Amino acid sequence: MGKLVFKSVCMAIASGMLLTFGSSCSSKKSSDTASSTSNDSIVEVGILHSLSGTMAISEVSLRDVLLMGIDEINAEGGVLGKKIVPKIVDPASDWDLFAEKSKELLGKNKVSAVFGCWTSVSRKSVLPVFEEYNGLLFYPVQYEGQECSPNIIYTGATPNQQLIPAADYLMSEEGGGYKKFYLLGTDYVFPRTANTILKNYLLKQGIPAENIVEEYTPFQHQDYQTIVSKIKRFAMGGNACVLSTINGDSNVPFYKEFANQGLNSSSCPIMAFSVAEDELRSMDTEFLIGHLAAWNYFQSEKSPENYKFTENFKKYCADNKLPGGGERVTDDPICWSYTGLYLWKKAVEKAGSFDVDKVIAALADLEIDSPTGTVRMHPDNHHLAKAAVIGEIRPDGQFDVISRTNSLIVPEPFNMYTD
Repeated sequence: MGKLVFKSVCMAIASGMLLTFGSSCSSKKSSDTASSTSNDSIVEVGILHSLSGTMAISEVSLRDVLLMGIDEINAEGGVLGKKIVPKIVDPASDWDLFAEKSKELLGKNKVSAVFGCWTSVSRKSVLPVFEEYNGLLFYPVQYEGQECSPNIIYTGATPNQQLIPAADYLMSEEGGGYKKFYLLGTDYVFPRTANTILKNYLLKQGIPAENIVEEYTPFQHQDYQTIVSKIKRFAMGGNACVLSTINGDSNVPFYKEFANQGLNSSSCPIMAFSVAEDELRSMDTEFLIGHLAAWNYFQSEKSPENYKFTENFKKYCADNKLPGGGERVTDDPICWSYTGLYLWKKAVEKAGSFDVDKVIAALADLEIDSPTGTVRMHPDNHHLAKAAVIGEIRPDGQFDVISRTNSLIVPEPFNMYTD
């Protein structure tokens, strides 16, 4: 199916037309290049995460949890009787290198599936490669939507599962009734599209245009003194908050400067969309107490499934002498990376095959018990239905869950609030 045709099909899904999962989100190209390995006793999968560079602060843990999940599955007999063998590559936070490494995984190693990427620019870099080779990518991070590739399974949140619930919470009486919003992000596709959605949504809810400020900084930006000074002036008089899509290690100097200039969660709370427990490990949480984040999972969620998941991850890191050892934490992308691996396993077993097209078809309406509860694949658009959760930062770097939707939110990759 051509790219333009597929995009039209996905737009039809967004408009409510009934389509079957296999016909709307599976490519008709041959999947021989990515379906299996030559060794009958193993099946190879790719791990495509930055282990160096600015995004390593977030992505290393996704490699670690995938390796833990692979060990778990292999200990139970593997998938269709085959042991999983991971092929790990390091794109080093270089977006062009993501494409090169994906070609290596699909063309040379002929892996059955790939688990990887974080930023939207890395995902968009590899997307044409996966469509060309008919590979299968499980993408675990929240993103800006406006995409529905036949070769990507989006286990992270769509805007209506993260951005919109966060804005609604802040405007609500429960969330503080805020009326001024400073939209600050890293300068690439996710923050810019996310802020377009947020700005248009806020305007639709009656927030005046003069009460919305939008600003961006490059990757690895370190000097936030001027920007925080502007936020401080913006927050004078109260009713102001920050919606942050800053990504990577730039979060460390931003939060530090925020506190240095006397701002805190009472005077101007930060609602983060890219900061979770893993990033907080490298930050001084003393001045972060009370700030917020919007995700679909937090380590502090109370359930037997989550207790087991978090303890297993800590033990795995300790046993394998990984940095941080038993003090390691879980977070939203870690949860969905792990869940994506088990989704792939369950779909392969349902299909009785590693063939990409058959696995994609088997994913339709598939339910799975994740660390945060049961989630469900959409029948057509390759995204997960899940609940939205708001958390408040604690002194120990964990989050108190302060708001959660009562039911699973149906994913909407194409958002009405984009220009």
